[in-house]
Amino acid sequence: MANRHLSRSIVLQSLYEWDFLGKKGEKLEGILQRNIDEFAPGLPDVVFIFDLAKKVTARLDAIDAIIEKCAPEWPINQITIVDRNVLRIGIAELLFGDKKEVPPKVAINEAIELAKTFGGESSGRFINGVLGTLYKEMAQAQESSSAATA
Repeated sequence: MANRHLSRSIVLQSLYEWDFLGKKGEKLEGILQRNIDEFAPGLPDVVFIFDLAKKVTARLDAIDAIIEKCAPEWPINQITIVDRNVLRIGIAELLFGDKKEVPPKVAINEAIELAKTFGGESSGRFINGVLGTLYKEMAQAQESSSAATA
């Protein structure tokens, strides 16, 4: 398993536990460290794990609002914990990450793979639909701003 994919898996498992326990912020770092120690001892780039988790938690309200906008039939608390946190990771990388480090299509594909691995039967399609909608909106906004400046 590639290091970045393993790192995202650890972030997902940690966010799942953190979310399940009521999102007590002070506990997430401990959950992350415990999961790193258990699932990836010796992983060379643990900074990526902590940075990605921080991207999600620092913008949690904004990310959840984006999920509700892109999946209006699904209130955030009705989305499974796995799917909700896969979306949070995908959106954090898609909107708030370094596009040179993680291109948008890579962020989407990684989220879909996480959903297929950890989610239910239709999780991959659901994640693809929500992130695909967001990606199209991003592309349209970029085209509009390019046309306005031309």
